[in-house]
Order: sequence, then structure tokens, then C-alpha cells
Amino acid sequence: MGSAAVLGTGLIGASLGMALRQVGWVVAGWDPDPSALEVATQRGAVDHPRQALDWAVSGTELVVLAGPLSATLETLRGLRTAALVTDVAGVKVPVVESKPPDLRLVAGHPMAGREQAGPAAATPALFRGAAWIVCPDGADPEDVAIVESMVEAVGAIPYAMPASEHDRVVAAISHLPQVIAVSLVNLAAGDPGAMQLVAGSFRDLTRVAASEPGWWPELLAANEANVSRAITGMIEELEEARAEIRADPASLAARIRSARARRRGMAPPEIRVGVVLQDRPGEIAAVGRALEQCAVDIRDLQLRHALHGGGGVLTLSVRPVEADALRESLEKEGFTLE
Repeated sequence: MGSAAVLGTGLIGASLGMALRQVGWVVAGWDPDPSALEVATQRGAVDHPRQALDWAVSGTELVVLAGPLSATLETLRGLRTAALVTDVAGVKVPVVESKPPDLRLVAGHPMAGREQAGPAAATPALFRGAAWIVCPDGADPEDVAIVESMVEAVGAIPYAMPASEHDRVVAAISHLPQVIAVSLVNLAAGDPGAMQLVAGSFRDLTRVAASEPGWWPELLAANEANVSRAITGMIEELEEARAEIRADPASLAARIRSARARRRGMAPPEIRVGVVLQDRPGEIAAVGRALEQCAVDIRDLQLRHALHGGGGVLTLSVRPVEADALRESLEKEGFTLE
């Protein structure tokens, strides 16, 4: 337990405030937008809303810079505090390079988020099971341990990684996917009939294109060299795939098998169970009863609506050993399974 000042009470800052308060921390909050601070306070993210940044920081043990990258860099340049400071920005080299010499800084980045933005979308569960990069660049090991302890307290998994390595890695696994998702949506939108036919695979692949757009341009620009290399690598992969499609089906098949094996190795195997929903009241409640009865661990879910009414299909992902119990429980509730 401790005390923290969260500077920036949007989605990440408010979610962190909620999570810290749940485990006994006292949280002061500040935001340049008073309405955001008010919503965060109403939602239980902040014990002490402060109207001035200096007032929020005064007397606290940990300061969390939870605004966009540009705001984080600006705040760092003028921040004067004996407290330990960390941040949540998606690019780390500019942050560690902007550290004033007398500031205790341990840069960080939670690999978590939602398509919705702002404190109204905040949840204390946002970080549970998520990776949280902690950059030890130039920091005292004891300060690194304090930040890692905070990360674990909110349910995340800390990973120590130098800032330069972080920026290289996230270019491939976060920044490039954003660029690809945006490009795919715009490509499909150019075909008048395509957007009416998109199914689950396209929606899964382009989910991040629904992210709040305001802070992406500055984030991508700040990591331009790494993002550019990742885009070049992606173009090379696509060119190789195009050549194989034209003239080398055996190599193409090997490429697909290799990607499939690697993708399956990223997470525990799951089985998807499709539940056909009718257009009538109580369908979701009945699914809830089935889940309560079988007590399985739902790893993911997706609802596909029928375009003109008529219900849809709810896809539930569970561990293979739990699939039969889920199917049996759903069938007892009268559901038809895909």
C-alpha cells in the first residue's frame, strides 16, 4: 500500500487509479480537463481530486504520468519532486532522454487498453494478466523494484526491458498492427460491396482500427525509425507471399503452416463454441445461467449480430478440457450450437 498521484485521468490513468485504490492505495488525481477529473472521481478512481498539478504531486510517494506522450514529455521537463516517477507512454526512448538529472524516473508501459477512451470507459480489471514493460535505464534498482511491485499489485506482469528494445519490439507488435488495421479498413472501404460482407476474421484483424485516433500520430512519429523498419519488413513478407501465390504453392503452404504453429504457441489452446441467439428477450440471461452452472473460464467472447434483426451468434472461447461442459450446459438451456 502507498500513495500515488495520477496525472492524467483518461482511460489508463483512471483505470490505474481504480486498481490502486482496490488494493489500498490512496490516490490523488489531476487532469488538464476538469471534466475528465470529475468523471474519474465519480467512478472511484481518485480519493483526492486536485485542481493544480503541484498540489497533486505534493506529499505523494509515486507520481504516474498518464497523459499522451507529448504531455508526458512536457510535464517531465518541469516536474520537481522527490517522489518516484513513472509513466505509461507507448514510446520509451523520448521519455528516458527527457528525464531531468535530479528526478527519480522508472519509465513504464502497460500493454493494455480498449477501443473506448476516457475515464467513463475505465475499469480496474484493465491490467489483469497484461504485460507491463518496466525500463530500468539509469534508474536505481530499488526504484525499479517499487514500480514492479505496483505493477504486480494491480494484477499485471512486469517485464524489465531497456527503452530502446521496448520501442523496437512495440513497433512490430503494436504500432505496425495499428497501421495495418487502418490500411485494411481503408482498402476494404474502397470496394462498395466489401464492407457489407466482413466477418469475424476481418473484424478481429482490424479491431485496433477502432482505437481512439487522437494520440496515434504522435506515437508513431516518435517511433518513426522502428515503425519504418517494421513496415519495410511487412512489405517484404507480402512480396514473398505474392511470389509464392504466383509460382510456388508448396512454399506458400509451408509459410501458412509455420505461421499457424507460431500463432497457436502464443497462448494456451482454446476451443470456440458458437451459440445461436434468437431475437427475443432473455437470451443473454440464459447464456449467463449456463455459464454459472458449468463454471468454465471464458477466455474470449464475440457477438455477431444479424444485420436486419433475428438475433445472431455468440462465440465463447474456453480451454479444450472445458468445451464439453460448456456445450452441455448451453444445450440444457435450449440453445442451438453452431
